[in-house]
Amino acid sequence: MSASDTIFNRIAWLCSRREYCSRGVLDLLRRKGVTGRDADEILGRLRAGRYVDDGRYARAFARDKALLSGWGPRKIACALSSKGIPPEMVKKALEEVGEEESTARMREVIANKWRSLRNQEPQERRMRVLRFAMSRGFDYGAVTEVLDSLEE
Repeated sequence: MSASDTIFNRIAWLCSRREYCSRGVLDLLRRKGVTGRDADEILGRLRAGRYVDDGRYARAFARDKALLSGWGPRKIACALSSKGIPPEMVKKALEEVGEEESTARMREVIANKWRSLRNQEPQERRMRVLRFAMSRGFDYGAVTEVLDSLEE
C-alpha cells in the first residue's frame, strides 16, 4: 500500500465519521504534508466515493446551525461561503431549512435574550437584543416584528 493510499484511507475514515467540505479535507491533507496534485487526486477519490459532498455538507451545516445553534440565514450563508461552498449550494441548503422551524427558533433565541435583559432600560434592552439578533444573522424586519410583540 502506497503512502497516498494510507492517507486516503485515513481521510476516508474521518469523512465517514462526520461531514467535511472540500476545503476542510484539503486543510487536513495540507496538515499531513500532502499538497498539489496528490491532494487533488485524493480529494477526487473521496468525492467519487461520496465521502466528501459539498452539497450534503452545506445542508447538514445549515440545518444544524439554524436549529441547534440558533443562527440566522445571513450568518449561515457567510460561514458556508467562507468554507468555499458555491453560492448556488448555499442557497439550496438555506431553502432546505424549514422556514417555520427557523422562524420559531429565531423567536425563541430573541425571547431568551429579551428575558435575560429584563433589568435594562426599555430602549437599551431593545437595542441590545436587536444587535444580538443581527449578529446571529437574522433579518432586521423579522427581528423588529418579534421585538414589537415582546414589548406589548
